Amino acid sequence: MKMINWILKRKLLIIGALSLIITANAQNSTYINNHKSISTELSEQYGIPSSLILAVALVESSSGNGKAARKLNNHFGIVGKNSMREKGYRSRYKQYKNDNESFLDFCRLVSNKKFYSRLKDNNNPGEWVKALSHAGYSTQPELWEKKILNTISVNRL
Repeated sequence: MKMINWILKRKLLIIGALSLIITANAQNSTYINNHKSISTELSEQYGIPSSLILAVALVESSSGNGKAARKLNNHFGIVGKNSMREKGYRSRYKQYKNDNESFLDFCRLVSNKKFYSRLKDNNNPGEWVKALSHAGYSTQPELWEKKILNTISVNRL
């Protein structure tokens, strides 16, 4: 009887984990489809790989489900002013009128980094990830690099 319970629990755990993975993949696909055109447009304009733009947005916004993305239209974790204190939500993140403004601001931020002129129009996202990481974009550079590169790979960006 104990063996049957253990097997049943294990199967339920596996089914639950698979459900979470399928849901996450569906959310990522939806997010990518919703933001692919703006990332492509900005990639052409700024010479930053679209795959990098999308991967950073996916990770930093939790596929658009993070609080900053939902309440502030901030998909990149960019720090700045917002007017949400009046509504009872306190955040250190910058507020944007819409998603596109957030994507544009990210590209402007990246284009002001020292490494930008060296990497502009370079389509190797790995080099961009390393450069961003070394420029202080993340408080956990190695982990952040792995997350971004894994996101690019898993989502075939």
